Amino acid sequence: MSTPGPNDPLPVKARQDAQDWAKHMTEYMAQTAGAVLDTGSTEPIFSDCVGKNDEVVNDGRYKLMYAVYSSTPLEQHPEAIRKVRTMLEQQGFKIDGYRESINGKVDTILDASQPSSRYLITVETTTGGLLAFRVRTPCLMPPTATETPR
Repeated sequence: MSTPGPNDPLPVKARQDAQDWAKHMTEYMAQTAGAVLDTGSTEPIFSDCVGKNDEVVNDGRYKLMYAVYSSTPLEQHPEAIRKVRTMLEQQGFKIDGYRESINGKVDTILDASQPSSRYLITVETTTGGLLAFRVRTPCLMPPTATETPR
């Protein structure tokens, strides 16, 4: 599958379908990591797509940033993200960034992307010591919308 070009039509996906996929993906990553998610911490945030000149087209296009957290003990974070990294690589994701510690302290971060879909994944240690699982979508069109030419 090739990487989409800037003038290709936007992928079509209903908001609920995008959120369901993000939920499934974060659950799969957590299961792979051996982490238990705090389902009450789920944060689905939909936002408008903003063009490179700060333009916003009101035709229904959107982005989703979906996050959920785990209270996995800090000392288990490096092993957890190693497992997620392996799984994502097997699923065809490109690893864009990876760190287990900084200045001798556990401070994990894993950034990955899927070139064919432009989905972004992040797993990281938060300031409060939680393990965060995040999914970000590219700009998507709902099935009921008609894309305005760019």
